[in-house]
Amino acid sequence: MAALARWCVRRRLITVLLWLLALGVAGSGAVLAGSAYSNDYRVPGTESSQAARLLEEGFPSLGGDTDTVVWHTSSGTVRDAAVEQTMTRTLDRIAALPGVASVSGPYDERGAGRISEDGRTAYATLTFEDRAQDVDAGEAAAVVRTAQEAETGDLRVELGGSAIALTESSGGHTAEIVGVVVAAVVLFLAFGSLAASLLPIGTALVGVGTAYAGIALLGHVMTVADFAPMLGMLIGLGVGIDYALFIVTRHRRGLKRGLSVTEAAARAVATTGRAVVFAGATVCIALLGMLMLRLNFLNGVAVAASLTVVLTVAASVTLLPALLSFVGMRALSGRERRRLAEHGPEPELPTGFAARWSAFVERHPRILGVIALVVITVLALPTTSLHLGTSDQGNDPENTTTRQAYDLLADNFGPGVNGPLTLVTEVGGAEDRLALGDLDATLRQTEGVASVSPVTFGKGGDTAYLTVVPESSPQSKQTSDLVDRLREDVLPRAEAGTSLDVHVGGITAAYDDFADVIVGKLPLFVGVVIGLGCLLLLLAFRSIGIPLKAAAMNVAAVAAAFGVVVAIFQWGWGSELLGLGRSGPIEPFLPVIMVSVLFGLSMDYQVFLVSRMYEEWLETGDNRRAVRVGLAETSRVINSAAVIMISVFLAFVLTGDRVIAMFGIALASAVALDAFVLRTLLVPALMHLLGGANWWLPRHLDRILPRISIEPPECRAAHERLAAATDAEVADVLAEEGRERDVRDTTG
Repeated sequence: MAALARWCVRRRLITVLLWLLALGVAGSGAVLAGSAYSNDYRVPGTESSQAARLLEEGFPSLGGDTDTVVWHTSSGTVRDAAVEQTMTRTLDRIAALPGVASVSGPYDERGAGRISEDGRTAYATLTFEDRAQDVDAGEAAAVVRTAQEAETGDLRVELGGSAIALTESSGGHTAEIVGVVVAAVVLFLAFGSLAASLLPIGTALVGVGTAYAGIALLGHVMTVADFAPMLGMLIGLGVGIDYALFIVTRHRRGLKRGLSVTEAAARAVATTGRAVVFAGATVCIALLGMLMLRLNFLNGVAVAASLTVVLTVAASVTLLPALLSFVGMRALSGRERRRLAEHGPEPELPTGFAARWSAFVERHPRILGVIALVVITVLALPTTSLHLGTSDQGNDPENTTTRQAYDLLADNFGPGVNGPLTLVTEVGGAEDRLALGDLDATLRQTEGVASVSPVTFGKGGDTAYLTVVPESSPQSKQTSDLVDRLREDVLPRAEAGTSLDVHVGGITAAYDDFADVIVGKLPLFVGVVIGLGCLLLLLAFRSIGIPLKAAAMNVAAVAAAFGVVVAIFQWGWGSELLGLGRSGPIEPFLPVIMVSVLFGLSMDYQVFLVSRMYEEWLETGDNRRAVRVGLAETSRVINSAAVIMISVFLAFVLTGDRVIAMFGIALASAVALDAFVLRTLLVPALMHLLGGANWWLPRHLDRILPRISIEPPECRAAHERLAAATDAEVADVLAEEGRERDVRDTTG
């Protein structure tokens, strides 16, 4: 690692140009190729995916995205001549627009059911030529614009559907800008140097920008969800700035000890850079654990997020040293440079609040450990009511046209009209046709069914479908119960004695199937991710206790973060206030992605905190000193890094996207708890209580395990004066600064 850093410093211009070239090439390729994201939640082999396949094969015209145009009049009815003429003309214009396959309105014999009982609300169904992810945003915007041109003082027009959602405005790049600005302020306050505060941000932006473009290209070769680039940016900015922060902090420490710029950068990469690579590897392992689920939708997310982490780590250990050499001594503040020139190199001693806190934890480990456990437990309680399900446009912010259309349909036609179920089957002959006719009547009498459309047969007559509108909303448990009732009871009885095999499809059925598959595989997935993480820590710290505590802490952080997500998004505590729409279920894919990301990020702070404790333990064999010094030296930088990461994650709430906001709040909550409760409170408290048992490893296991080193032996002496200083020397230095109280805390 040191050799790599020296190469980058000596050839700093080449290093910077290579990174800029990579960014330019990737960006140009992404612009030329365009995006090809796909939110395909279908799981091969499930009943909903079979229904979708049959529908596409038997009814090609229904393959495109289906959306709705809803209108409501405040005076008269939608059957009034003026309203009917206006909307008929509007629907004809929409039907003629590029990308629109067909439009079915309420003003014909088959459309009577599309007018509400009071006659004041009606809707039309429009079908695009392509699926939602393939619909051009400009074509969808043209539909919205044409429809809303019909609005008058008494006539209100709203639109809903997946393609229409493409036109909804988001926070643009406001989230990224806010996050970066807050990070810059925190870094400037921490370093006191403008140059040093800009380096972590610049490094992270180059790495994340390259990855963002790479994800766009990745979408052409595998299924990548449309939120994957934003998720990658969210993770990349957070970890990228933090990783660079840790290296810059170590570099500044080397400069204060009198090292040259080149040697300080080399040692920073050889020490902290190794920890960065190790932490980044744990994040990637946790993310790539999603591949074992064998779900195309999650495979793309895993690879995209891992690509971002890999590039941010690479930028931290190559681009950053080159930039540090350009900055030179300006990585220190003006006051620090003057002090260095006047007094020469001095040991950087843990003083101030960090030292006092470390000593306080050492004196009161039991009571502080109990307080931390209570906080985590209370926050994790909402997780017990976690409900996975369909988050639909009824959860959109109130000011969006999709939410307005959803509410108009739900209020006037029943909530189930927003998420109908599609029953599809192959038809063998007259006997099957007769059974389908009887099924129509049976379904109308089934509990939870609001209405049933007539059976529609394909051109060849070998495929048929009918639409069932539930009485409940798409995201309600009653609708999921109806899906189960149809599959397990109603349809098997109807199929008896025929060759029919009716499959239940539709968005609710697809989400239920997706959730069932994920929940079924979740225990194995979590076990594998935790097991691999524990194995890495076991190899790094040669201890049984450290990995077990880390696993427990990571599970606690994930549970508490999910508790916060459930309270805000499922219970609705502040979701409308944050502009995230009303309460609803949690997306089925969220637990898997969040477990991967949160477990990986939780490992970061564990590595940075315990690696310093481990180094002190190797040199002194004193557990109390190792925990006290390790916490005192790392807590400030960990807390600064946490504030940056929390700011970046929370800023993504400004996007207005419910899924991204879930990620942002969950990640911010987990990092806050991890940094301020677990790593700087519960972990050191437990380590004080366990004493030397923290570092115990059976001898036979120690002999057979391969050795990996986060801090190479030749670099452990880099902390020379602090580790070797006697209590008297420490007291002399601190007394000169008038900090006698810190002397007592630091020396115990």
